[in-house]
Amino acid sequence: MKIAENTNLYKIRNMKLLKMSKIFAAVFSVLLILFVTFYIIIESQKNNISIRNIKKAWNDNYDYQTVYDISKQFLQTKPFNNTALIYNSYASFFLSQSQLENQKAQEYLDECITNLRIAIYNSKKSIQPQIYYMLGKSYFYKNSLSSHYYSDLAVKYLLLAKENGYKADDIPEYLGLSYAALGMTVESISSFTEALLIRESDTLLLSIAEQYYKTKEYNVSKQYLFRVINNSKNDNIIIKARNLMANILIDEEKYDEALEEFNNVLQKTENSADAHYGIGVIYEKQGNIVKARAEWRAALKIQANHPLALQKMSEN
Repeated sequence: MKIAENTNLYKIRNMKLLKMSKIFAAVFSVLLILFVTFYIIIESQKNNISIRNIKKAWNDNYDYQTVYDISKQFLQTKPFNNTALIYNSYASFFLSQSQLENQKAQEYLDECITNLRIAIYNSKKSIQPQIYYMLGKSYFYKNSLSSHYYSDLAVKYLLLAKENGYKADDIPEYLGLSYAALGMTVESISSFTEALLIRESDTLLLSIAEQYYKTKEYNVSKQYLFRVINNSKNDNIIIKARNLMANILIDEEKYDEALEEFNNVLQKTENSADAHYGIGVIYEKQGNIVKARAEWRAALKIQANHPLALQKMSEN
């Protein structure tokens, strides 16, 4: 009987100890969490890692590198904080634009896109159109840096921004260029025409002319090219416009006028592979293959991988 009582007492004592150890473990866990939280706050304040300092760096002088550095540190402890995600992505975008190395620019753009896509799920509805806009621009520039194609995503998010009421003067031009990259000529012309109503530029006029050339609307294309050639002060744009004008004249079988345009290009720069290639095409159409091949060889000396000159040399 006494042995049974001792056994019960032993069990009760063990249960109390187990209960006390659980309470102690729970209290210790709470204290540990409080300590870690307190430590993070102190360290954050010590290193100026706070949303307030991120905003200050942005608002004071658009210090993108500082915004990027602080927001990145902040996200290490709070990876889903929308404000930090958005500031980090915007800073990443602008830093990508200033990079001389293609690889580094792509890394910043990838970080920008990743953080924007995370931020959009928990963002307020009022700022979602702006996020769509930045995503569209980021994919546009990623397309220009990469061997992959992102123009479809650029179009998707730029249209979402536009449909949700976001207004930015450059949206129609970005859409026009993205549609052009996708071979959607009609949509490209429509967007470029809209962009032209907002702001006229030489590059925009040339882009519209290129799209009308693709649809074989030569007279319309030439009207835009005339405006570029007569008004632009940028020699590179004028050279592109004259080369395109000459190609239209070749298609119209106006070979003497086309040759004159190509010669105007070569007067500005002897290193125009496209002009030499085009002159070769004129000689080919006139039945002079010897002179044509000489021009294509000249094009390949300037640009060894000129695809059209290479093709002509292999065929003739």
